[in-house]
Amino acid sequence: MTKIRVSAVQYHLHTISSFDEFAAQSEHYMKTAEEFGAEFILFPEFFTTQLLSIGDGKGNALTINDLPDFTDAYRDLFTRLARESGTHIIAGTHVTRKEGKLYNTAHLFYPDGRIGEQPKLHITPTEVTEWNMKQGDGLEVFETDKGTIAMLTCYDIEFPEIVRMAKAKGADVIFCPSCTDDRHGFYRVRYTSHARAVENQVYVVGTGTVGSLPTVDFMRANYGQAAVITPNDIPFPPRGIMVEGEINDDMIVTADLDLQLLYEVRERGSVTTWRDRRTDLYTDWK
Repeated sequence: MTKIRVSAVQYHLHTISSFDEFAAQSEHYMKTAEEFGAEFILFPEFFTTQLLSIGDGKGNALTINDLPDFTDAYRDLFTRLARESGTHIIAGTHVTRKEGKLYNTAHLFYPDGRIGEQPKLHITPTEVTEWNMKQGDGLEVFETDKGTIAMLTCYDIEFPEIVRMAKAKGADVIFCPSCTDDRHGFYRVRYTSHARAVENQVYVVGTGTVGSLPTVDFMRANYGQAAVITPNDIPFPPRGIMVEGEINDDMIVTADLDLQLLYEVRERGSVTTWRDRRTDLYTDWK
């Protein structure tokens, strides 16, 4: 089986009052993707910050240090949704705590109940200075019954070396959950996603948060759009965009990824960028 149907959620952030509201919104998107026959569903980076808007019961929003307290409920929710739907869910990122340190961690929920984790490897100045987050230490790729994938979050996609490593480890699809607050950040992620697809002859599936959380610091503005990005070669759309959403709308996009086309362009494409890389000059990893 060389085709994978993927859906990417432009998750709408707005103030909520309970975890149940977050769960209901997530399940709504899941059921919508199911109706389209999706096999992989991607949520954005930091979409669980919506939980901070629940507040402390005294009119104050929760802080980033409170977000890991929702980890068990988050994992239980998406484990259940993946089992019930029989789909793979890349449930965006959620802030986790290990040994007293905060990590921005992407999660893959398998239909059989397994959970894969990939901490963000490159973290932004805001994540460091305002949220005191730490960077992950290692890159994983994830085997599924539909193919091998990687999860590289937002800023990660702006570094060509890490995506080359993911491809060298076997990944054909890079899922890139993101969260950007303005056009500048959005287009940094978008343009480099195109570059990574061309360089490595892979698919990049990305999405971002939309809406706003007026009470949550650094989540008041969001500029997001989902897209499925392809190599720029004849079997694919000329602009390298298989599908994209409407910017800042609450919606889902869906597309079929034909892995066989990747294998063909790597061997017989107009350019063969993956095959022609100079590993005598630069290695995939050490």
